[in-house]
Amino acid sequence: MLISIIGLGYVGLPTAALLASRGIKVLGVDIDPHVVEGVNNGRIHIKETDLDAIVHVTVGKGLLLAATKPASADVFLIAVPTPFQDGRPDTSYVERAARMIAPVLRAGNLVVLESTSPVGTTEFVCRLLAQARPDLRFPNSDSNDPQISIAYCPERILPGKVLHELVTNDRVIGGLTERCTKRAIEFYQLFCEGQCLPTTAHTAELCKLMENAFRDVNIAFANELSLICERFGVNVWELVRLANRHPRVNILEPGPGVGGHCVAVDPWFIVSSAPEQARLIRTAREVNDSMPHNVLKKIRAYAAELNSNGRPGIACLGLTYKPDVNDIRESPALAISEEISRWGDCDVFIAEPHLQELPGDLAGKNHVVMTSASEAIARAGIVALLVNHRQFSHIERASLAGKKIVDTRGVWS
Repeated sequence: MLISIIGLGYVGLPTAALLASRGIKVLGVDIDPHVVEGVNNGRIHIKETDLDAIVHVTVGKGLLLAATKPASADVFLIAVPTPFQDGRPDTSYVERAARMIAPVLRAGNLVVLESTSPVGTTEFVCRLLAQARPDLRFPNSDSNDPQISIAYCPERILPGKVLHELVTNDRVIGGLTERCTKRAIEFYQLFCEGQCLPTTAHTAELCKLMENAFRDVNIAFANELSLICERFGVNVWELVRLANRHPRVNILEPGPGVGGHCVAVDPWFIVSSAPEQARLIRTAREVNDSMPHNVLKKIRAYAAELNSNGRPGIACLGLTYKPDVNDIRESPALAISEEISRWGDCDVFIAEPHLQELPGDLAGKNHVVMTSASEAIARAGIVALLVNHRQFSHIERASLAGKKIVDTRGVWS
């Protein structure tokens, strides 16, 4: 068996390495030649626990190979980005992947889409492939005996635990026909210990979006609660702790916003497809998107107080979208720090232990310095805790004496 995985990013590369570690030959395909070269030399371009060792070993054994173009295989798994741009999901990467594999498809192949997608995308992929390969029979109303099986199976993985969760998490698998679903389940049972739950393609597509929308709505409740507490002078962290003593209440913790490719993006897929019905989901997104502005407002007010004594220094602790990872996708902490750097009337000290250099708009600015947390705090009059990395939990409270504190994670509150 040969598995071809299209897209060697946060999902595709760990999946490819995991399959190869089970003795299955895998061809990973990516349009970035630097990614391909790195993988073929046993190196990885993303940070994930134990992934580097598995890639190194499987490449050395000849079980994992990377290329910029697909080749004939038994199973094609599409794991490419689906960003949300200009008010709508961008499925152009999925379309490109489908067109890439079309020439090498053959009877008996299974095609699985894992990319987070709007409802109907799996059918769209089927139509694209059918148009490109009229010599093959695809699953549709006119074909009772398709030669190609097509299904959708969303990933449900947590950065930092990807290799573990790829194996242990349950999978929702929706084929375009029952036969397609069965074929896809047989494939995932090669490496999944969790249950493979059969359904339709539409249900599987919406399931992934709803899972992240559910989390987003609950985070928005906590964030809105923090704004209400601010108005009444109540400590939101104490309030949440006390309310959660109720046996049927489980309020999440507020923060400076929501980041990552999934929770911060997927709800918009639903809103764009069903705007009249998704009113609560839209409002939750708006609440969470507004949180960085609230944090900036507090920091700006403190900076105005300190301006009379000279140029204020602001310590921004954390840039990633969640604790103890190096992922900055859709990170509210990064957005806050970049906006502060644009003010130009203050010195900015960045502490991010999981990055080697300043990313994006922060790089190349004389008034922005990347340093350790202790030095950032020592040199700043304002300290903004934006990400609750474990390393920051060990900061001595005495070092914060006399500082203006903006604690968005409740570490010091």
